[in-house]
Amino acid sequence: MIETTHIESLIEKPSVPVKSNPKNDAFSIFLLLVLYTLQGVPLGFSYAMQILIHSIPKSSYYKQAEFSLVVWPFSLKLLWAPLVDSMFSRKLGRRKSWLIPVQYSLGILFFVMGFHIHEWLVNSNKSNINALTIMFLISNFLVATQDIIVDGWAIAMLERQNICYSAICNNAGQAFGMILGYNLLILLTSETFRNKWWRISSLPGGIVTLQGYFYFWGLMFMIVTTLIAIFKSEKKNIAEPEVDLGIFKTYKLLFSIMKLPNIKMLAIILFTVKICFCSIDATYKLKLIDGGIAKEDIATIESIFTPIRLCFPFIINKFTSQDKFLITFFNTIPYRLLIGMVLTILIYLTPYFLIQTKALLVIYKVLLLMIYSLQQLVESIMLLMAVSFYASISDPKIGGTNMTLLTTISNLGLSFSKTGALWFIEYCTFKQCSTDHTNTCSSKIQEDKCKLSSGTCQVIIDGFYTETIICIIYGMARGNERNIILNIITLFE
Repeated sequence: MIETTHIESLIEKPSVPVKSNPKNDAFSIFLLLVLYTLQGVPLGFSYAMQILIHSIPKSSYYKQAEFSLVVWPFSLKLLWAPLVDSMFSRKLGRRKSWLIPVQYSLGILFFVMGFHIHEWLVNSNKSNINALTIMFLISNFLVATQDIIVDGWAIAMLERQNICYSAICNNAGQAFGMILGYNLLILLTSETFRNKWWRISSLPGGIVTLQGYFYFWGLMFMIVTTLIAIFKSEKKNIAEPEVDLGIFKTYKLLFSIMKLPNIKMLAIILFTVKICFCSIDATYKLKLIDGGIAKEDIATIESIFTPIRLCFPFIINKFTSQDKFLITFFNTIPYRLLIGMVLTILIYLTPYFLIQTKALLVIYKVLLLMIYSLQQLVESIMLLMAVSFYASISDPKIGGTNMTLLTTISNLGLSFSKTGALWFIEYCTFKQCSTDHTNTCSSKIQEDKCKLSSGTCQVIIDGFYTETIICIIYGMARGNERNIILNIITLFE
């Protein structure tokens, strides 16, 4: 039986750093990139649906808040991570026992979603948004489970000196997958994009249909999973074997880890730090669309940044030492706050620039591309540093549970802050009827009354800007947490 006093020994890091040698794990790194790419595709679908829902007539931020619940399985995966670690078939292997059925289930689910997706998005009533939310909740539950599996397999699959490549594959693979599931989906299914770049005369329909794109990825999940099931065996790390604890002991170990002082300090900081950026992260794409930027243009801007985002994890790994992952994460916060402020100002000025002459419009687009790219860059830096730190302090002897605990803490803070930001935008927004200044348009009755008087509900104070100011002040008020971070790092050494 594993006692609480032995928990620290299960999560300790090697005392002597060893130089990485990726050539020894070339195939494993490639496989991890493929698996994390597959993981990113359904997540990209979720982001694409958010944009498509925003295009539905009478869509609101309440509906966006409702749909944002689909990312919550990533924040709650800790609840079933010990099951994934402790229940498996020895014949198939600890990770393949879960990976194969989970990925086959995702493939089947995409076929089902492809069959109904057009109906759900064309019909804008509440029940269809609910159906979309439920299906993507199931999808992201399976993806979160796949994340537990792959995180645990990566720690055991790679040699200890190459463990940093787990975070690199996670960051680069997920980024590429989200591009395939989000940017490419928006562009390929867009009638505007095809008419502008692929046709001489305007015709209805995009390059591919939304239904066909879902069918394609359902088939890809089936093919890749079959190849892994046939050709990939689980490597046994004899030097650092995983501990078979069973379900009860695995949960007990999990709660023991959660009670460690270093984990408690880290959890509080990671859970609250995402509040600094939640308003920008949750809504800046939607506000650009509200300001007049086409969703296809946003997808194109992100596609331009794609090569940098994919290569960035491999580049930064050469310049960041293992003991500075967490310090780099928190040193990036002021830059992210500053870029968020500039992006907010740019969003506010978007309607003004879009009606200007060609020269000013070009300047605006170049500026938007630069700020948007910087926003993506600092976000990628913080994600890479966080995941790299989690992987560096996780130990293969307790599989994916240790890694999942750390990522769940961060994901919970992200989901909580984003859903809250979307939900409270409507509460922070103040409107007024153009024909009756006493009518605040705060209810459906008042909105209908305004329409009857031939008026429109005009926004006096946009809740997005109110929330953004509050979040930035909160981020600045946190001050310098360097000493706390150094203490946490010391506790993990």
